[in-house]
Amino acid sequence: MNGADLLVKELQARGTPCLYTLCGNGLDAIFDATHRANLRVIDTRNEQAAAYMADTAGRLTRRLGVVAVSTGVAHINALTGVCNAWFDGSPMLLITGASDSATAGRGNFQDMDSVGLARPLCKYSAGVDRPERLGWLLDEAIRAAVSGRPGPVHLTIPMDVLRAPAPEAGPQGPRTAEVVYGGEADETSLAEAVKLIGAAERPFIIAGSGCFYADASAELAVVAEQMRAPVAVPIWDRGAIEQPIPEFVGVIGAASGQPRVMPDADLILLLGAEVDYRVGYLEPPAIAPGARIIRCDVEPEKINQGVRPDLPLLGDPRQILRQLSAALDAEGRRGNAEWLTEAQLRNADFRRPWTAMPPPASPACTGRHVIEAIRQAVPEDAFILVDGGNIGQWFHMSMCDRYPARWLTCGRSAVVGWGFPGAAAVRSLYADEPVLLLSGDGSATFTLAEIEAAARQNLPYVAIVADDSAWGIVVSGCRKREQPPVACALGPIDFVAVAEGFGARGIRVEDASRLPAAIDEGFASGQVTLIHVPVCHGGPAD
Repeated sequence: MNGADLLVKELQARGTPCLYTLCGNGLDAIFDATHRANLRVIDTRNEQAAAYMADTAGRLTRRLGVVAVSTGVAHINALTGVCNAWFDGSPMLLITGASDSATAGRGNFQDMDSVGLARPLCKYSAGVDRPERLGWLLDEAIRAAVSGRPGPVHLTIPMDVLRAPAPEAGPQGPRTAEVVYGGEADETSLAEAVKLIGAAERPFIIAGSGCFYADASAELAVVAEQMRAPVAVPIWDRGAIEQPIPEFVGVIGAASGQPRVMPDADLILLLGAEVDYRVGYLEPPAIAPGARIIRCDVEPEKINQGVRPDLPLLGDPRQILRQLSAALDAEGRRGNAEWLTEAQLRNADFRRPWTAMPPPASPACTGRHVIEAIRQAVPEDAFILVDGGNIGQWFHMSMCDRYPARWLTCGRSAVVGWGFPGAAAVRSLYADEPVLLLSGDGSATFTLAEIEAAARQNLPYVAIVADDSAWGIVVSGCRKREQPPVACALGPIDFVAVAEGFGARGIRVEDASRLPAAIDEGFASGQVTLIHVPVCHGGPAD
């Protein structure tokens, strides 16, 4: 057994289903080992795409996604996906190959400090200097990726370490690659939380990605009902609203705005969410002066991030919600029904321009038509990925009566261009369920060549490209400011010809009434299918 065999063996022991990669310097031994061990390798045309796939796998499954790339510029390309995982708290491992360690620092091929470059974006970053340390360093890295608030980790493994004989024995104890939260709130803090909730007339719950990683969807729904508290998810966070619930009032922090609910709340229950621009930094006027804040997070360093809460609850959001539910039930506490009704009315009024606008006189598609077609044609068990600004606004404002784990956006970094590799990553993990990517034309062109990689490796999905020949969200902003748009127009692209040139299916839909059938046709085909939908501007997004 050499170092590469040990690496693959340890990844498989943790249930790693596949390795995302782009071949290059230092990786041959890893590929030989994956072949011997029958570990699936999915290759891409850009390291950025490979890292996006590992990040997507981590954010979707709560399990470690793994990507292997070469050093030099390849490593820097992959750091884009690592950055996305860093923003969103996604468990992923970046493995960087390198030339032999004996000549490191002397100008060997692609010589650079990849460990140092990765460290600011990673919970753990190290170089493996000898094969007998490989198993231990890998275990340390993976445990860091999935413990506390999850996140990306990195190992640089030189060629000589991968080729050298390695010990059979690895680290002792259970091997894990899944995010596992744990820990209840202490009883004193819990009792104080129940008092604050009982005294509140207008509570508001902000459910961030920490609720998703804690798998707290059911517990969140129960506590929201008990408190009669409106619930919102910060835009780009992972969702934990699996089914429509009366308390859900959509995403907050979007460029499109939000219903006036949070500024009138007298209590904020912050669950596994960051304090940032999306929640107005939890300062007036985003919240009312004097509003009380209860913050729940599994990570001690996050408890006071951005704001000092009136009451910190350190622990697993799911377990703490269970504790709160039991305590509220024991005291027979129920929130203010009038407040919840008012929040629902405000939410409905806010969304009416997005959901009730009349269709244009012509059959031309708008963002509203695209969303309605998705609502009509896409089944409940489908995975939906959203990549783009203007079309993303339409999705979040007019479709989000829930926010389940199967809906995936770029994450808190708000990057664009991750969608095509992201859709292929979902398909690599789920063989049967429908996978739909909704993308803008600008976002699509970042990683358009990944259509070829998906088609070649039998990773089918349906991609709708809403094409307004512009960076639509920038154009909309310019129009609202009554300023001329600058540097945001895009030229025409025949996306059908591009898709077919890359070995996929292409369909052009100009009549909105044909879009649901085109989606059905794409799902039924079992092939990568790109549906090119020219859209005109119209509605509140503009």
